[in-house]
Amino acid sequence: MSSSTPDKELRRLALSVLQPGFVGTEAPDWVLRAIADGLSSVVLFSRNIASPQQVARLTAQLRAENPALIIAIDEEAGDVTRIESSTGSTRPGNFALGAVDDTELTESVARDLGRQLHAAGVSLNYAPSVDVNSNPDNPIIGVRSFGTDAELVARHAGAWIRGLQSAGVAACAKHFPGHGDVAVDSHHGLPSYDADLDTIAAQALPPFRAAIGAGVRAVMSGHLLVPAYDPHFPATLSSRILDGLLRKELGFDGLVVTDAIEMGAVTDRYGIGGATVRAVVAGCDAVCVGGEHAGPETVDELVAALVDAVGSGDLTRARLAEASERVGAFADWSLGLSRTVPVNPISGDIGYVAARRAIRLGGSAEAVLPLAAPPHVVELVPSTNLAIGKETPWGVAAPLRERLPGTTFVRVHHQELAADGALLESYGLTPAAGRPLVVVVRDAARNKWMGHALAELADARPDAIVVEMGLPGDTAPGAAQIFTHGATAASGVAAAEVLAGTREPAHRA
Repeated sequence: MSSSTPDKELRRLALSVLQPGFVGTEAPDWVLRAIADGLSSVVLFSRNIASPQQVARLTAQLRAENPALIIAIDEEAGDVTRIESSTGSTRPGNFALGAVDDTELTESVARDLGRQLHAAGVSLNYAPSVDVNSNPDNPIIGVRSFGTDAELVARHAGAWIRGLQSAGVAACAKHFPGHGDVAVDSHHGLPSYDADLDTIAAQALPPFRAAIGAGVRAVMSGHLLVPAYDPHFPATLSSRILDGLLRKELGFDGLVVTDAIEMGAVTDRYGIGGATVRAVVAGCDAVCVGGEHAGPETVDELVAALVDAVGSGDLTRARLAEASERVGAFADWSLGLSRTVPVNPISGDIGYVAARRAIRLGGSAEAVLPLAAPPHVVELVPSTNLAIGKETPWGVAAPLRERLPGTTFVRVHHQELAADGALLESYGLTPAAGRPLVVVVRDAARNKWMGHALAELADARPDAIVVEMGLPGDTAPGAAQIFTHGATAASGVAAAEVLAGTREPAHRA
């Protein structure tokens, strides 16, 4: 055996635990070479997606190098969508499904998504988010959660996982041990979940127990500090949380994958290489990278960091080999799962059915709907977190204009409003004179500027109809209100149908 063989084998082990992204709608040469050298997984983002047919060609090109290659995507089928990032999701997200609270519907929506992903060649979906959104000021979860009640979230987590996996695509429960009760976005800083052990057990863990019970074989760690378990290291870098809590206490023996390792919560302190090494040492088996850092340089840097860590003794070769074996076992299992289900590219309309069922009315909405004339629509646009694609359209004006020709609209951002205090008058109220006014908001209770703007419009026009596409809040008391429980394309269509009178809403709030 030559002296270089162990080094080559060590590099192969290091490559096998990475799940990198890349740029382009075709597989770059560096990715194909890396697969030949031992890379076991890749992850797709919206930048890799032009059409269903193109994605199917891309995944076939990748799998020509390794039929068991894990091809992952971060597709929550709600506000966070990759496969439909250019159009908006044709399905409602988790919060809308939780609002309906019909687990059969949740399972059907997830199965429909799985069918689409399976036809595109995806084998692992980084979903569902099973975080319980117990903090209404949470800047990162919100409508990505099924709700604020642990048992409701647990019910729907299990249903969603069963639905997705019945369509041949592996699910991944995230963000362990629960990202719902924080007030910091982990893309930018380190959030802390400061509850005690009993509260965590009752509030955050039931959905993960349900996910494991439903057969999930992948769990994504969260980049958050949980001092009750580990006051020093965020969950992704904590063996107490990953090995002690997830594996020993909850009995999970599948694949543990990191949230994107380049996020500020872990890289600000340790750097991307240091965070990767610490994650594997702590018990992560796969390292997701490449949302923001996509390219061969990052992969080379992380491979070198892992190899050097073995050389220095910071990471044992046995731990790296164990992680690699878990990746291989998951790849074989997910390949078998995909082969149990025939490819079915036929699209259903269950997403729109679900979005319509999630609509709720508040205030005087029933008395003033449907609209008697084409309205002027003011959409107040928040800054969204990095999980939500900037390119993903949302709102009510576009689908409403299709149903009520003559509808006009304006989109107002915080920066514009801050620069011109008269903007709401000139762009919002003046064009709405003598006709209905619809104000569309997204998390108005959490975005104070939006709440103030909404109040100003509602004061001037008490007859305004408010459409809240984020978390419901008491931001326009007395106004006619429509709650969609999410801002997907399907939710926008469902709200437009109620406004135009082409469909009856399901329920009052």
